[in-house]
Amino acid sequence: MEAPSQTQAHSELPVNGALPRNEGLSEASQTASEFIDSQLQLEADAREALPYAFDHCTNPLGSIRQNLFSCLTCNPPPTSPSDPYNPAGVCYSCSIACHGEHTLVELFGRRNFTCDCGTTRLPSNSPCTLRIDPTTGMKGPVHSQKPATENTYNRNFQNRFCGCGEIYNAHEEKGTMFQCIGLATEQDGGCGEDWWHPECVLGLGRDWLKEAGTGDVDAEGNGESSAPLPPGFPEEEEFEGFICYKCVEANPWIKGYAGTAGFLRPVFKKDPALETDLSENDKIALAQVSGDLAEASSHSNPATTNGEATTLEKVSNSVPSLQSPTTVENVLDSEPSAQLSTNAPSTSKKRKAEDDYLLDPDSPHQDPKKLKTDPPPHHESLHPAPKGVMSIFLHEDFRDHFCRCSSCYPLLRKHPQLLEEEVSYEPPLSQDSQEGGGESVGTGSLLDRGEAALSNVDRVRAIEGVMAYNHLKDKVKSFLQPFAESGTPVGAEDIKAYFEKLRGDDQAIKAASGGAAAVAGRSTDDGGGDGSGGGSGAEGDGRREQSGY
Repeated sequence: MEAPSQTQAHSELPVNGALPRNEGLSEASQTASEFIDSQLQLEADAREALPYAFDHCTNPLGSIRQNLFSCLTCNPPPTSPSDPYNPAGVCYSCSIACHGEHTLVELFGRRNFTCDCGTTRLPSNSPCTLRIDPTTGMKGPVHSQKPATENTYNRNFQNRFCGCGEIYNAHEEKGTMFQCIGLATEQDGGCGEDWWHPECVLGLGRDWLKEAGTGDVDAEGNGESSAPLPPGFPEEEEFEGFICYKCVEANPWIKGYAGTAGFLRPVFKKDPALETDLSENDKIALAQVSGDLAEASSHSNPATTNGEATTLEKVSNSVPSLQSPTTVENVLDSEPSAQLSTNAPSTSKKRKAEDDYLLDPDSPHQDPKKLKTDPPPHHESLHPAPKGVMSIFLHEDFRDHFCRCSSCYPLLRKHPQLLEEEVSYEPPLSQDSQEGGGESVGTGSLLDRGEAALSNVDRVRAIEGVMAYNHLKDKVKSFLQPFAESGTPVGAEDIKAYFEKLRGDDQAIKAASGGAAAVAGRSTDDGGGDGSGGGSGAEGDGRREQSGY
């Protein structure tokens, strides 16, 4: 709504600048009961938004999985992502207690991270106020301490997300982004638990809707329903998590699990170079064959050698431009991952001798412990994975389907998140929140805090405080009594004038007002009195002091 012009503002005021009492009241006037109710509602909203206590920094806990925030006020990101940058992450408590008035980026859960607040990664003029200073033994401020060396960072700390590196804007972003479980850091070729746009996982680009000819997202839409998932991306209810193509390429051994129990069919990243070389018919045929491969690998029974040969033959026959052996190898990996054993029979003489012992129970070399053979390791039943840049989507029970043999377990041990579900640290709920209605900071309402503070004061000061309160109460009561008897509402200007008089500064304020009026009058005489040069009362510049406090 536009503010009234200067001329309009002046025309609405009486000539003497005075208003009737009821008309001069602020529209925001409210009773004491209404004020208390609004204050309690604000505190309830704060409890819902910040349900945890924020009185302890997690730095003493060491390296844990926790929700992190990056402070862009303390560490402004560079103009170019390639420029040097000193990232830092702070815990939930420090984001509120130490950086509450700063611009923050919420990174959500990150593993193996120690809070950087109070270290050299943040300016010394932004210390941690929650930790104990080892030199004084007192709580805060702590700064310039040595940061943890095991912390890892990625572009998210610069407010850049996804493989596209786009700056995140919560007010403009539409649709849902998905976090990779992170099998490699950004320094090791992975993403470091980055958040991805669905279209970027498929390599379609951010403008895939326009390129597909379906138009842009509805400008009036908001939230995740305003941006549809691109074709080829699984529905949200179909998977529990996913591993992005960067982390898959950094750990190629996991490709063999794509499409097996616990895992969805592989989701390939679009390859512009490959699509340029293939005709439209070849693209359709290749997509169909890739789908058949993934579907076939989802069966529990391992494929026979003839079945594998048939699949390769199908690729060559379906895609004429791929009949060259060299090109086929670029599209499909006919051999299992180098880190996984094949399911071909062994030609080792030692193994053959052991088989002879098993077939001949009367053999003098028979070991009774070998009468019963162990089932082959699970990885031997995995199909060769299609070669290409792919992301892998996970069912809820995917951890139950990894091979844990002596060859595969060392690969899993490097990634504890593949062995068991991770638990993120959560600060304790505030005491009052645990009771079902308390505040996020672990304290009660302003009234409760006042009563608590009074109960902690020594006896003499408490008595003096009560006496001063009673004296002030009597004065305020005598001031409000005429309003109560006449039924006239109390305005903000009435309260302000009363406390000016109570403090004894009302005469000084009147004197200052008189001096200002005299100066304004002289300015009017010199400037022609058209209102543009100032003026007193109703003929000033239309600016008024804000009512209330």
